[in-house]
Amino acid sequence: MSHATGNFDPMATAREGTYWQPFTANRRLSANPAPRTVVEAQGAYYKTIEGNRLFDTLSGLWCTPLGHAHPLIAEAVKTQVETLDFAPSFQLTHPGALQLAQRIATMAPDGMNHVFFANSGSEAVDTALKVALGYHRIRNEGNRFRMIGRERGYHGVGFGGMSVGGIVSNRKMFAAGMMPGVDHLRHPYVPEKVAFSRGQPTWGAEMADDLERLVALHDASTIAAVIVEPVQGQQACWCRLWAICSACAKFARGMAFC
Repeated sequence: MSHATGNFDPMATAREGTYWQPFTANRRLSANPAPRTVVEAQGAYYKTIEGNRLFDTLSGLWCTPLGHAHPLIAEAVKTQVETLDFAPSFQLTHPGALQLAQRIATMAPDGMNHVFFANSGSEAVDTALKVALGYHRIRNEGNRFRMIGRERGYHGVGFGGMSVGGIVSNRKMFAAGMMPGVDHLRHPYVPEKVAFSRGQPTWGAEMADDLERLVALHDASTIAAVIVEPVQGQQACWCRLWAICSACAKFARGMAFC
């Protein structure tokens, strides 16, 4: 089946490398684009330009957990576009955003009753870091500037997210533009200890105690926020971090846990 539109040949353009893609070996992709060029999606499967089905193990990019082309979602999107396709969030609001914000606040834990929408995970992380810094500043605690992330952590492609993230290639390439005052917890992924674990590994939770060490090293009064993935695909869940942050908050009011 041809997926060319008019005189446009997607495979020719892919081979030319016109389209640069993030976190992608672009030269390798442009050398043989057909197996990884998807043209349709239904349920949990993509269809490539060659007609092969690919199981979508990532739910898009963690954004299609209900599957692709869900009829209710498609109808809702169609209705919204026909009613109000876009409204700026600067100085204006609209019922759709208000209703969704209310639903999220209702489902969130007690005390989390404000919602800020962003266009991506990268933007959301950078916004969260700004909120943490701004919050402390308006409380006259501008000395709280330090962020604590985690080795191997991924928090997006913005400079803020890369700063608190722990991906070595990002930190090497873009170090000159990263935020100062960021430290990192050690990661608990040690294959000889946790490989092939079922459920929560029995080893590694003690790594969370690094947070107490870093708080003591930098002094709690300088820390604006701690940001980690509570559940990370390759490195298990650190429920203990929440307990440590809660305990620290008793002595250093206002420390945020993102």
